[in-house]
Amino acid sequence: MNDYRITVRFPAELRQRLKAAARRRGTRESDLVRGAVERQLAAEDEALTAYERAKKAGLIGAVRGASRDLSTNRAHLDGFGSL
Repeated sequence: MNDYRITVRFPAELRQRLKAAARRRGTRESDLVRGAVERQLAAEDEALTAYERAKKAGLIGAVRGASRDLSTNRAHLDGFGSL
């Protein structure tokens, strides 16, 4: 996995709090920031509806080359559900 470097600017007070928290936990500031971003993104993913998750996964949308009336024309449903 490739790691990418980004630059983030913090107000002085927030930077001091981050620095103190890293010192208390015996970890690096970057580890705390990375963990906070991961938690935020996970919380956003949990807040997605089933529809939003399916759309994000590419499961919802138009089928290329298919008839435009697949969901409304009964002719397309002939034999559906039979063994």
